[in-house]
Amino acid sequence: MSSRDYFNQVADNWDEMRQGFFSDRIREAALEATDVKPNSIAADIGAGTGYLTTGLLQKNCRVIAVDQSAAMLEKIKSKFGVRNVSCLQADGNTLPLKNQSVDYSFANMFLHHAEDPAGVINEMSRILLPGGRLVITDLCLHTHTNMQKEHHDRWPGFELKDVKGWFEQAGLQNIRVETLNQKCTASSCTCQEQIAIDIFLASGEK
Repeated sequence: MSSRDYFNQVADNWDEMRQGFFSDRIREAALEATDVKPNSIAADIGAGTGYLTTGLLQKNCRVIAVDQSAAMLEKIKSKFGVRNVSCLQADGNTLPLKNQSVDYSFANMFLHHAEDPAGVINEMSRILLPGGRLVITDLCLHTHTNMQKEHHDRWPGFELKDVKGWFEQAGLQNIRVETLNQKCTASSCTCQEQIAIDIFLASGEK
């Protein structure tokens, strides 16, 4: 099963599932890292059912929600309507957005599903206006292969030095990559193991 098929399948239950994986503190940390301004434009890449979009709308942003799952985007539309949210079905490696068209690029727990993580970061940087900020929250490198398979993850998290290097390659400045005091938790169906994985935050400026 592909990642897209998996998320189409779990879309109806994703909000409840997500609450068991990580807390709202991740969203708060991502927004704090950017000092989001009202009336700005933010791209939420791998938007899911609107975890980050919720916080961005509360900051009075206009949001472009991008996800490969049509079912996830339908959930966003049903929650928020279309007044301040535009939904685009696309893969993160080929964003259907113009160069220098958004103030902020966000991605939460999307990078480990991407075929080409460095390419996603490059795309997220490409669409930023000068002075715009890019923020990613995702999993640190882990060894829980059973969970990786069960959730159809492409990558077992990431080394922070690799993420920093991808930000540099994408032409970003004032780069910050750090582990948050937060965990992604899950129970493995395969081995009945309770798992807790560190979460990192990476940010940079165009």
